Amino acid sequence: MDEWVNERMKKIGIIVFLFLGLTACKQTVIQPKQVFPTEYTLAWEERYGRCYDSIPYAVTALDLYAEGLALDSTHRMQGTGYNLYLSDIFLPEGTDSLVAGTYHSDTTAQPFTFLPGRDYEGTPNGIYLLSIDNGKLQSIQLFHSGTMVVQEAANGMKDIQFTLQYTNADHAEVSYETHFQGILSPWQKR
Repeated sequence: MDEWVNERMKKIGIIVFLFLGLTACKQTVIQPKQVFPTEYTLAWEERYGRCYDSIPYAVTALDLYAEGLALDSTHRMQGTGYNLYLSDIFLPEGTDSLVAGTYHSDTTAQPFTFLPGRDYEGTPNGIYLLSIDNGKLQSIQLFHSGTMVVQEAANGMKDIQFTLQYTNADHAEVSYETHFQGILSPWQKR
């Protein structure tokens, strides 16, 4: 009888060991690394002027498009690609468009600052990136902070280097660097 009990205990032990081993092996889901464009090929500067009563500075916005994405004649996005948008860029006194300098994200509305990315009841504001597929919005990436270095280039072109930060799905801080060099097409908004 003891032999039978020992044999049964061995089988139960093996089954328990296998069960514990299988439950310990959980499937790891690897999130694909987000690959954003390193270069933007088209940019609009949306000039708002002094649009806030309490702020004595002009405000502008940048609307940048990566390869594959364009605007039609009514300013609707066409194609597949990425659209980087920076709203509420506060300009130095006496200027009405983007000038050379280093701009930082914050909420002070001081010259050489721009708003960080925020979600206001489902509407992005500040710094954000739209992923577009065949003219349809696929995703929105907000950037909680960043820096933009603007330099004057030849023939009226601007050279702009962006370093933007966001928190990914794994709650890790990620830095995104990208660039634009070209003419900022003015677009007066009022």
